[in-house]
Amino acid sequence: MKTKIHTLSLGLAAMLATPVVTPLSADEIIHDGEFQFLRQQYGEKWDKEDKEIDQQLAAIREKNGGKRPNILYILIDDVSFGQMGDPKMNYVMGIKTPSINKFSDESLNLMRMYTEPSCTPTRAAFLTGRHPVRSGIKEVKVALVGEGLPANEVTIAEVLKSAGYNTAHVGKWHQGDIEQAYPHNQGFDYAAFPLHQQVQLTVMTPESAKAGNQFGYNRSLQNGAFELDKKFRPFGLVTGVEAKAGGKAVEVDLKPGEEWTHAHYVKMNERYQRQILEQVDALAAKDEPFFLQYWPLYPLNFVFDENPESLNGGFHAEKLQLLDGWIGELLEQLEKTGEADNTIVVFMADNGLMYHYEGPSGLSQLIYRGGKTNHLEGGVRVDAFVRWPGAVKPKSYAGDIVHVSDLFTTFARVAQATEHIPTDRVIDGIDQTALLLKGEHHGRRDYVYIYENELLRSIVKQEYKMHMPAPGVPGAAAPVFNIFRDPREEHAQIGTALWSGASFQDMAKRHALTIAKYPHNKLGKGKPYEGIQNLRPESKETVETFMSWHPKKK
Repeated sequence: MKTKIHTLSLGLAAMLATPVVTPLSADEIIHDGEFQFLRQQYGEKWDKEDKEIDQQLAAIREKNGGKRPNILYILIDDVSFGQMGDPKMNYVMGIKTPSINKFSDESLNLMRMYTEPSCTPTRAAFLTGRHPVRSGIKEVKVALVGEGLPANEVTIAEVLKSAGYNTAHVGKWHQGDIEQAYPHNQGFDYAAFPLHQQVQLTVMTPESAKAGNQFGYNRSLQNGAFELDKKFRPFGLVTGVEAKAGGKAVEVDLKPGEEWTHAHYVKMNERYQRQILEQVDALAAKDEPFFLQYWPLYPLNFVFDENPESLNGGFHAEKLQLLDGWIGELLEQLEKTGEADNTIVVFMADNGLMYHYEGPSGLSQLIYRGGKTNHLEGGVRVDAFVRWPGAVKPKSYAGDIVHVSDLFTTFARVAQATEHIPTDRVIDGIDQTALLLKGEHHGRRDYVYIYENELLRSIVKQEYKMHMPAPGVPGAAAPVFNIFRDPREEHAQIGTALWSGASFQDMAKRHALTIAKYPHNKLGKGKPYEGIQNLRPESKETVETFMSWHPKKK
């Protein structure tokens, strides 16, 4: 059961077939202190603009027969800013991505999209509209943890489902291995997803070991003569499952005692591509609007292709080129259903490249320094594109700051679902509908807080970025960078820190005061793999092993 949800009365718009709800005001949604500080300066202007936005949204619905827009959200793994959507960069990288380039031309390009430093937190931020530290989803986990997205978090799928949307998820999930955290228990009518992520699925394989990308897990490369603990290496992990809301999950494509291999991983990716096309057709055939997520596992892959098709040939770059064709296929299928003109499609990456494999992977840091797990720009700046025919200007660009959590609130606004946004907790996501419909300079944030796990590591404000000072170091001496002049964050300027240090510290204080008033939620806890009806014997054994050393609940 979810906690308190704000409810308002419904009204009918005379000119439209769909119900019109009274949206929550900006004052009813609890935002962070920094947004409130901005709202004191711009509230009157934004309130006036919101009336214009409501008229624009009504006109868009009227043009589409009164139907609210569908939403297709495509999120891929570990691709840094500048590596998608630009033909020039295709030549730099030695790959071809014509479908993504075409999509970029049809879209608003968000040039300052910030995510979290790694995949699990970014996905939690999108799903809940909250910094992941608030929901307890702070870091990437690989094997059994008995943790996950808490049941009392309200996801965008639940918000939209409450407003009459059909919902489906295909691909990576990685929000925990406990039943309450599964997507079909977090607002999705249908879900096909792996329980864990690509470390299990493509790193922990015999082929990855032979490729020199995994060390020690596969026993064939070492004799283990002094090995005592036979359960140190993760074993018996559940792979891919499928489920419907209200039902149990079923594991697919792995028999008891069978070893997971790279061939299984390839087959899983191909299955998800088929299933996303099937979901497009199934959802488009219904009368209600839909929210569909596609979170591919590619381009993450740790085995070189035998017959590479790109000039690059790196094991990530090659799959990015393959994925480009799949994205084109998905968008073409959407077009065939007749729903493309009334569908918002957002395509982006979840964080920067996995720089740990920079070089052989075929991806590199390019413009910004750092990558996955870093608070540096290279870890949290990604390409992001928004296509909404007739509403968003194609081949346009916006330099306004956007955070991935903003999609939560923005999707709710355009779907007439803001009444279902909870008002008993902080929502970090800012409604950026004005930016979509009116374009550059209509964004409503000029700041981002960047965490690594539960540690606040940096704050972005306008073109400036402070790396949080070590204990005892005054703000005036903290490293502050001008991102436009120094995109790789290599040359901190004391002349900038001297005037901005106090203001950055004030931002941190406003943030801390909000946390004190609305404490963080507790991470969901439970027994791993509950709710999966066909656990293999080895999976049951690994759960028993895991639970054997955990304290029994009283």
